[in-house]
Amino acid sequence: MNTILTDDSCTPATKHPVVSQAIGQDAAASVASTLKALSDPLRLRMLSAIASDPRGESCVCDLAELADVSQPTVSHHLKVLKDVDVLTSERRGTWVWYRINPARRGAVTALLDTFASSTLAAPWRNNSEDVGLRPDFDARVTRLAEELAAEVPELETSTVLALVRESYTALARTARVTSALIPLTERFARQRLSDLTRDRAVDVPQVLFVCVANAGRSQLAAALVNQAAGGKVVARSAGSAPADVIHPHVRSLLVEIEGAAAAERFPKPLTDDAVRAADIVITMGCGDVCPVIPGVRYDDWAVGDPALASVDGVEAIRDDIAVRVRVLVNDLLN
Repeated sequence: MNTILTDDSCTPATKHPVVSQAIGQDAAASVASTLKALSDPLRLRMLSAIASDPRGESCVCDLAELADVSQPTVSHHLKVLKDVDVLTSERRGTWVWYRINPARRGAVTALLDTFASSTLAAPWRNNSEDVGLRPDFDARVTRLAEELAAEVPELETSTVLALVRESYTALARTARVTSALIPLTERFARQRLSDLTRDRAVDVPQVLFVCVANAGRSQLAAALVNQAAGGKVVARSAGSAPADVIHPHVRSLLVEIEGAAAAERFPKPLTDDAVRAADIVITMGCGDVCPVIPGVRYDDWAVGDPALASVDGVEAIRDDIAVRVRVLVNDLLN
């Protein structure tokens, strides 16, 4: 008897070429081996510490402070990571120093800054709203664009309208409270218009800090620059994959730095016009996401991610950034 396949029936794998596109057996075994090595919490903490060490490397004696374990135990965990080529090592005297394998840095960055952050529970986020429901703000967005276009006559009205709509759409992707979308869109669009019309010849130096979520270190860095420079340098921040809210531990530090002005801060997506307007772009764990613009200086700061840190850890990250900021501001103003 012939079997008749209905729409709900499973068809033979040979009819599905996607099966042949699956990762190969050898490759899968190699990746699984690496993931197994990374599955220990202490190893992940060690990897994070090494990746964010401003020296670009860490010694066994430094990493032993992460947990109440002996140095031989630390060395064992590091050897496991080295065996899967995540780390490289160098002996100097009686100590061994470890650094991220350059060939694996992109993967480590993705693991620590994107995957780890996205898998952590975020109880401070308001999940009561269905983010798929968006009221029709078309008329309000259009009216906002017309008002802003009147303030920048040097730009075509169509250019401003496109920028405002794009800004609204970008923010709507992560917004948890839709009632705040229009005010946030206005602030974001005003910043972008300021970037588009910036005159490098007369304006003060501008720095752009870029991280993944724009919910922690890049926000802290921008606030610290603005505080230290006293208006003589402008600092912006953005994220390659912005979160919906700023991390609560970081928010409290921003209030200490900026007072009531900290309430104006929110995660913003990275835009080409922000990069073009900057004199210096400083990345903080987001990889090569920034477009390369001639005349713009680029740097990378290896600092820890507040989303993965305790309260004390976030304060240590702030202090690390503050030291770097003082050097940066001094360099820009002298």
